[in-house]
Amino acid sequence: MTFLTTVKDPDLADNKGMEGKFAREKLNGDGRRTVEANEALKAVIIFAIGFVGYGVIEILFRGYTHWSMLLTGGACLLTLYYLNVQFNKVSMVWKALIGAFVITAYELAVGVIVNLLFHFNVWDYSEQPFDFLGQICPLFTFLWFLLCLLLLAVSKIFYRRNRYLTP
Repeated sequence: MTFLTTVKDPDLADNKGMEGKFAREKLNGDGRRTVEANEALKAVIIFAIGFVGYGVIEILFRGYTHWSMLLTGGACLLTLYYLNVQFNKVSMVWKALIGAFVITAYELAVGVIVNLLFHFNVWDYSEQPFDFLGQICPLFTFLWFLLCLLLLAVSKIFYRRNRYLTP
């Protein structure tokens, strides 16, 4: 049961890089690899972890959360996962910096929609120095950087112990 996408990859034509029964990619007869349904399941699980995880973080620190933050947390973690896979040779500090800017971009986009357009007033950074529209500020970009460092360190330990799950 394979779906989602196919990619021409001549390097895999002779089965290089396959990891036995734990391989996530299989070769077709014509040398193309196909991404299996478990990739979609992995994406759903990562999104769900971000959804629940960010909700828990907000409840612990603010005492409440909003449904828009749950969706944003899921989208952020999934994006960070794919960035980590794509830039696997980049240092952890650079990946955390990129992640902080990605989360800040999500925060601005969601803030403009839920706070400025729909007036849900989920957060307001107007009191923070150098805020932009009350939706983002350098302090929280720095906090996202620290969170990304923590997530990258945890994922590195997790992948090292479960090599068959590595991207």
